[in-house]
Amino acid sequence: MNSSFIQKINFAFAALLIGMVGYFIFWGLGYTNHNHTMLFLLATLFGVFMAFNIGGNDVANSFGTSVGAGTLTIPQALLIAAVFEVSGAVIAGGEVTDTIRKGIVDLNEMHLEPMQFVYIMMSALLAAALWLLFATKKGLPVSTTHAIIGGIVGSALCLGMISGDGNTFSLIQWDNMAEIAVSWVLSPVLGGLVSYILFAQIKKHVLDYNTAAEESLKAIKQEKKAFKEQHRLHFESLDESAKIECATAMARDAQIYGETDLDPSELESSYYKGLYDIDHRKSGIDAYKALHSWVPLIASLGGMMIAAMLIFKGLKNLHLGMSNVSSYLTIFMIGAAIWMATFIYAKTLKRKDLGKSTFLMFSWMQVFTAAGFAFSHGANDIANAIGPFAAIMDVLRTGDIGTQAPVPPVAMLTFGIALIVGLWFIGKEVIQTVGTSLAEMHPSSGFAAELAAASVVMLASLMGLPVSSTHILVGAVLGIGLVNRNANWALMKPIGLAWVITLPAAAVLSVVCFLILRSLF
Repeated sequence: MNSSFIQKINFAFAALLIGMVGYFIFWGLGYTNHNHTMLFLLATLFGVFMAFNIGGNDVANSFGTSVGAGTLTIPQALLIAAVFEVSGAVIAGGEVTDTIRKGIVDLNEMHLEPMQFVYIMMSALLAAALWLLFATKKGLPVSTTHAIIGGIVGSALCLGMISGDGNTFSLIQWDNMAEIAVSWVLSPVLGGLVSYILFAQIKKHVLDYNTAAEESLKAIKQEKKAFKEQHRLHFESLDESAKIECATAMARDAQIYGETDLDPSELESSYYKGLYDIDHRKSGIDAYKALHSWVPLIASLGGMMIAAMLIFKGLKNLHLGMSNVSSYLTIFMIGAAIWMATFIYAKTLKRKDLGKSTFLMFSWMQVFTAAGFAFSHGANDIANAIGPFAAIMDVLRTGDIGTQAPVPPVAMLTFGIALIVGLWFIGKEVIQTVGTSLAEMHPSSGFAAELAAASVVMLASLMGLPVSSTHILVGAVLGIGLVNRNANWALMKPIGLAWVITLPAAAVLSVVCFLILRSLF
């Protein structure tokens, strides 16, 4: 894309974000009954800034494998992110939002004024956003979940100390923190383990099989060429009578050679007998066996996993009244339909380039897994911005800390747009890190990494645990690198360090933000 076209897109995205935020502020002032206007404006900016940085870091690392594998361009990744990230957040993000807003800090342990709660959440949003911006600019994929939790913990502890409450540390739900800490360790391990197992099977039964088949066919082709040349030289060395005898035998063989019910004992000439032996060995190699058997099966299993995510997580919140039997039957029907469609499509690729055909098949499959991962990612991580912000708006509107804060659809749309704009403007460095720098990606390995990560993320979301999709995906990419023996472990040092300091860094930044907000208001 030329620079003038990119500038036009930049302008369009900036205008879209400014316009949407402007409309949201106009709507939100009425929604909050014009209470604490300055706080509402600041909270909106902090929340949108957080969503922008989630887009730059978390969404970027979600689509890094697709872009790195060459399956999707940045604009295509942007389009899929726009639809599926926001859908996942709207349909399936509720449980994690509650966990972040209510499950980490126990507000019943001390007398907390509503405005103090607002300062805690605003400080957490700004601190997490600032840390994410720093990490994104360095190209480091970090956890937005860790960042927001660190922000909430830091400002809550700061308030407890300022208030002189002797039970400051009892503010924090340490049991929940311990659960989350365990999930942090499990995230990359599970992501790596699942992707290692999945890609090892794909490599063994599809990629390595295809390579061996292609090499065998290539060797037979060379042998056939050498055999023909050898026969030509032998024929030229014969005397005239021998040439006539040989040519006559060859002419008779040529008439019957192409027949399907050919009996090789009927062949007279040494040329056609040798040719039959070579062609028979060639026909015994089923080069497209993997594309016709394993690839439809893998595509079917991937489709069933994504369908299960949508039915048991997303559609569950819509209360469609589907029984477990109906749900499982729907999943198996989807799997069967995908198997059939993939099998028929694979059959049409016969006699085409095997490598290109495999690349094409996995490219299609990776687009679907990218969409599934985007949905499950949206279900988890947009809540890091919208959860605290929804709580702030609720307090500003009602003047009281509610047990649950509704998330207005217009707020979700605004934050969704901020997410996509963040991906466009600042996501390229993280896409580079995850998509190409950690391990070399191709459509088959990208498919395996995304499917493995989506499965683990969705399982965690079902359990209501705010795990890090970043850690899971990075683990999944390293799992691919282990299979291919090209994992960039040196790059894991700065990434690992960033992971470790994300929570304390956000906590410290949040303390500073909290003190500034408290002094200003």
